[in-house]
Amino acid sequence: MAIFTIVFAILLLIFTLLPFIKNDYWVFRVFDYPRLQKFTASCVCLFLLINYFDKNDVLHWALTVAIAANILYLAYIIAPFTKFGKKQVLRVSINLPDQSLSIMITNVFEDNTNSKGCLAEISKANPDIVLLLETSHRWDKETAELANTYLHSVKAPIDNTYGMLLYSKLELQDAEIKFMVEADIPSIHTKVILKNGQQVQLYAVHPTPPVPNENPRSTERDKELLLVADLAKENSLPVIVIGDLNDVAWSYTTELFLKMSGLLDPRRGRGFYNSFNAHYPFMRFPLDHAFISTDFKLKNMRRLNNFDSDHFPIFINVQYEAKADEEQESMQPDADDIELAEEKKAKV
Repeated sequence: MAIFTIVFAILLLIFTLLPFIKNDYWVFRVFDYPRLQKFTASCVCLFLLINYFDKNDVLHWALTVAIAANILYLAYIIAPFTKFGKKQVLRVSINLPDQSLSIMITNVFEDNTNSKGCLAEISKANPDIVLLLETSHRWDKETAELANTYLHSVKAPIDNTYGMLLYSKLELQDAEIKFMVEADIPSIHTKVILKNGQQVQLYAVHPTPPVPNENPRSTERDKELLLVADLAKENSLPVIVIGDLNDVAWSYTTELFLKMSGLLDPRRGRGFYNSFNAHYPFMRFPLDHAFISTDFKLKNMRRLNNFDSDHFPIFINVQYEAKADEEQESMQPDADDIELAEEKKAKV
């Protein structure tokens, strides 16, 4: 058996096992991201192991069984985000425009100079609400014409790749810019008034990712997400959480967020909607999210065209229905989940 195949198999197994260690350091958290890539690589590895199979080699037997088990595990993790998975959010059966809300979420990439391409994509999608992330003061100026169409806005332009601009055609109330965990990482909290008068609580977030050049640990990201989860759970209004969460849809922290918030993931049962990295097809992950309360059903969700950013924009159109929560069920936390969430929120 080739040395390459042995090393390849062992590395794949290590990369799968590392996220089981509930440590906030980036080495453990970053391998949550490429589960689809690990699945594909494991299939290739299994082919190589079978192709060079030596029935007299114990190590070969062990690696073949281990990689086969790895494929089954990764398939189990990924399956809920394919058409084979159960849909958490039901599709609308009756169109109620006055109770609908469409949102475009786009990380523009601060150094990107194609603001005209961004404006063109917004015009084409024509959402009710636009959330622009990584928006510096330059981006604020270059997208200022949005105010002609979007009469309501909340702006937090910052030149640190964590600025955000929120534009809305619908009325906004009680809008606040908060710095929940880190002094230079904003979030936007506001009520949105639908055309029929229904209030919706919206939270827009963009925590730091657990990567060496940004933040070597996931502590701050996890804490911010769980604090927002508490706000969502305690709010009596329908809730939507949007943004670049710098976490993949299938990670244990995102699942913990869903359990603690009571929100739903419209991706489940529909597809990955990978939004990052737009420049490298094989290394793409679903980092840009829209999580919704059980009061909403889905009208449409799609990935939009890239405009030289490293993220694809995500578009979602949902509809508020008073009795939707009787047809949809959120994930529930157990005692271990609650203990872990409290532990993460207490960290500094």
